[in-house]
Formats: sequence, C-alpha cells, structure tokens
Amino acid sequence: MRDTVRRDPFRIGPFEIAAGERRTVDLPFSLLSNHTPMTLPVQVVHGKKPGPVLFISGVVHGDEVLGVEIIRRILRKPQLSRLAGTLLAIPVVNAYGLISHSRYLPDRRDLNRSFPGSERGSLAAQLADLFRKEIVARSDVGIDLHTAALHRTNLPQLRVARYSGRMRELADAFGAPLVMEANLRHGSLRETALAMGVDVLLYEAGEALRFDEEAIRVGERGIVAVMHRLGMLPGQTPKPVLKAGQTPLYSRKSFWIRAPEGGIFRALKLSGHRASAGELLGVVADPFGDTEFELHSPLDGLIIGHSHLPVVNQGDALFHVAKLTSAGPAVAEEGEAHERDTLFDEDEII
Repeated sequence: MRDTVRRDPFRIGPFEIAAGERRTVDLPFSLLSNHTPMTLPVQVVHGKKPGPVLFISGVVHGDEVLGVEIIRRILRKPQLSRLAGTLLAIPVVNAYGLISHSRYLPDRRDLNRSFPGSERGSLAAQLADLFRKEIVARSDVGIDLHTAALHRTNLPQLRVARYSGRMRELADAFGAPLVMEANLRHGSLRETALAMGVDVLLYEAGEALRFDEEAIRVGERGIVAVMHRLGMLPGQTPKPVLKAGQTPLYSRKSFWIRAPEGGIFRALKLSGHRASAGELLGVVADPFGDTEFELHSPLDGLIIGHSHLPVVNQGDALFHVAKLTSAGPAVAEEGEAHERDTLFDEDEII
C-alpha cells in the first residue's frame, strides 16, 4: 500500500500537498485554438494519518454529468477532515466533452478507449497518458463514475473485472443493486489500471446530461462505504440505500434487445423490472399502427438499462437484460409502478 510509512507531502505534477492539507491543483494539459489553457483539475485531500490512495473520477465521457454531483457531495463530507490516506477527486476528466455536451473529445475519440495513452499521440491519447501517469500510477484503488448513453438510462450497477479478492470485498461494501462481472474493454481505464495493479470499480447509473437523485444517492453512499472499508474514514459505515432485507444481485452475462426495424417504440417494462423468458417487454410499430413488432425477452433476467426515446431506427438498443446468477428481492415486482425508487430506502445518507 502506497504512502503508509510516513506522511510525507503528496506529490502530483509540479505540486506538493502537505499532510492535513486540502488543495485543488490544475495539471497543465493543452491550449485551445484561441490560446486558452486547458488543465486536468484535481482536488487532493491528503490526510494526516497514513492510509491508501483512492481516486474517484467523473466525466471520462463528457456528457456523463452524474459523476460531477456525486463527487461534489463526497467532497462536502465533514469526515474528510479526519481522512486517513489520500483522496484524489477528479469530477471532470474530459472538460472538452463537458463544455460541448459531447461524449467525445474534439478529435472524435472516446477517452475510455484511448488508454494507456501516449504523450505524442492524439488529444485523447495525451489526456489518457496524463491521467495514467498522474492519477492511476499514484493510486491503490479507483472508482470511475459513468452513465448510460444519450436517451438511455441504466439501473445503478457496479462493473468489476473479477468478483473475487479485494474487488469482491469493495463491490459488496459499495452496495449497488447489481454487481456485474464485465469483460475489460481494450483501451479502457479499467484495463490499464488493472495492468498497473490498481483495482477499479466502475459505477454505471442514470443517463447522459441528466441528474438522477436515486442514482446519485447510491453512488454517494457507495463511495463513502468503500472509503470506510479501506479504513480511510472514521465512524460507522453508512447503512445501505437498498430497502431493509434486500441484497445486491450478481450477473456475469447480459444482452441487448434491439429494434427489428425503425418505428415508434413503446416500453412495457423498464429498468429494475424482472424479465421472464418469452415475456413481452415492448413494441415497435410504424406511425400508422399497421404493423407492430413485439420485443420478447429470450430468457429470465433483470432489465438493467432501457431506451426512453420513442423514435427508433433499426438496430437501436432498446433493453439491456442481465442474466442473474443470484436472486433477491431488489427488483420491482409485477404490477408495481415503473419507478426505480421501489429499490431504495428513503432515508438520507449520513
């Protein structure tokens, strides 16, 4: 575990942060065409007590703004004044995409497919290289915050590279409704971090360019709980956001149900609802109503994401269904309102 012998200053870029100090630093990155400097802003909370280094990152995809609010709430926690270890908070990794409301960087590249990066490569590769060297290489654990793509929403869920060892311990502490053991994508932050010996939890929830209070609460509570599990925060671990008696579900496999042709989409089931094999989940019809294509679930599972755009083209992803390897009550039952708040306890996070 890094940084646990003495409380030396924490070094990042050209900056040194003393033990007990909290400071936002701007890592120089590039210039815009009008010569405006662009940086990677990082808030460093360097505790007086020894402990691990944790990074929490948002807006790797520029339109996935949910992580900004989650990290803002974490940074307002009074417990951080008694932090053991070091927290690196990067609410906006891809400032270019955030400003333009775009998933991508100006070079049209996906930052989460550009790792480990290169200091002489594309703009995306250079940003990935900076993040890898200054953030990942200085960390023991990371939590990367994401949402669904535009016009789709995700049930709050964790993606892990392997559900074993410390990864399982931290995923269970996080307490999301669903934990998915998902394959690593080539060029992703998780792939690069794992190769460097840094475990990363990927949190998926909500939708692009929108805030979702329930998804924010799950992410906020999950990060605090992970910090407790790592010994970084004092006091008791916050109680789970799930209702009493509910437990996270687990999956190793998921699949998309896509539009068989273009038309008008009507969803009969939404994220958080069970999908039985053969069950009707939705319909795609032509604007006149002359033809309708029914969308049936090919197997038993849980809907973990869905499209809410009624106008669809052939091949559009409409439902994301996970095959469960463990079952529990943390899903909406037949006949309940199509709202994800059936999954969560209403008490505020402490």
